[in-house]
Amino acid sequence: MDDLFRGVRAHGSLFGSSAVTPPFSLHFVDGAPLTLCTALSGGGWIVPEHGEPVALNAYDTVVVRGPGTFRFVDDLGTGAEPVACGEYCAAPELGGTRHRRGWLDDGDGPTTLIVGAYPAGGEVSRPLLDALPAVLRVGGGGTGDAVLDHLAAEVATDTPGQQVVLDRLLDWMLVCTLRAWFDRPGGEPPAWWSAQRDPVAGPALRLLHDEPAAPWTVAALAARAGVSRSTLAKRFAGLVGEPPLTYLTRRRLALAADLLVERSTATVSEVARSVGYADAFAFSAAFKRVRGVTPSEHRRRQGPPEKTAAGVLSERQQASIVEG
Repeated sequence: MDDLFRGVRAHGSLFGSSAVTPPFSLHFVDGAPLTLCTALSGGGWIVPEHGEPVALNAYDTVVVRGPGTFRFVDDLGTGAEPVACGEYCAAPELGGTRHRRGWLDDGDGPTTLIVGAYPAGGEVSRPLLDALPAVLRVGGGGTGDAVLDHLAAEVATDTPGQQVVLDRLLDWMLVCTLRAWFDRPGGEPPAWWSAQRDPVAGPALRLLHDEPAAPWTVAALAARAGVSRSTLAKRFAGLVGEPPLTYLTRRRLALAADLLVERSTATVSEVARSVGYADAFAFSAAFKRVRGVTPSEHRRRQGPPEKTAAGVLSERQQASIVEG
């Protein structure tokens, strides 16, 4: 879980707060990979591009999974004209401006909306995103309330280091929200969520994530987990849904897929060694078998975006891409 969240940390995310008065209709048009919305006061409705509207009351939290857009409205039958938030809430990886206050903020509206848009890209984060519905809601009254109290206090100030504090608070809020969602009564959490709490499969999963390049065997994993080889193999496959070394292969290749894009100057051999493959040919064969393309093809397809119509990316856009 920790590893998955590292890919969606709020470093460089967009943060916005709006105090609005009904009627209102804020249209978030950029379709960020992951957007967290919470109301410090008042409320309204989150209306996704696809799916059913979800009520958002004070201290509730809604997470919207992109790329679909969504609106925040005071009422489902609102007469307010939609106001596009794209200019002030641009996709983070393309250099959007971060805001403490933005959109229609008049400073005294009865509804205060907090929004954090996450640049949650890459293959390492995919299992987390794939486990989420298009829209999920967690009501107030849980562990996230304490975070919202901190958010409310921080939003009301204008002090040095505020963006860093808000980023970390958003991370905290996201973790609390997803924990509550996965652990809700009657929920169906993904296999990796339940398995990490198991006394046998959990330690093995942590080892595979902490040391993916190590020369693991089932016997070595079992020894580190303090159980027999057969016990580990059976428990891991039963809870995770695949054998330990199959899981390790997918994990290594997900890491490699991101590294091929992030480290554009690294050779395929260097990426292969960093994820535990001594032989670049074996790595390339495994990569194509599992992911359907060669490492070089993946790099070409997933590389930096092409130049804009103006001919070049701005310095801010380039810096944002590098950071992301």
